[in-house]
Amino acid sequence: MQTFEYHYRAGAAAAGRTMVGVVSSGDLEVLLEPGAAGHTTVRVTTSVNGYGAVWQAQLDRLFQGGLVGVDGPAVRLEINDFGATPGVVGMRIAQAFAALATSDRASDRASDGASA
Repeated sequence: MQTFEYHYRAGAAAAGRTMVGVVSSGDLEVLLEPGAAGHTTVRVTTSVNGYGAVWQAQLDRLFQGGLVGVDGPAVRLEINDFGATPGVVGMRIAQAFAALATSDRASDRASDGASA
């Protein structure tokens, strides 16, 4: 097992938490929770040794302009990997941010209804 930690610029702290995926053969789980404003931290624990550069490249694409970008919500991501391909990594992270956005919209609707 190897563990890597990566840091990225981010916007405001995320408003919620989410979990997607399951650690099993060829998959991974992504745990997302609010991070300190301006900072995203990604911690990867993987069963595949020697892939630090691959993880770095994949996460750089997502957090430095791709899916999330530098102004995305500040989060702490914990990724527990059991041999997922880069495509599955991207998909699971996208699912986590989509679930976060969905819960933010639901929370906004509930707040709007409470103040009416």
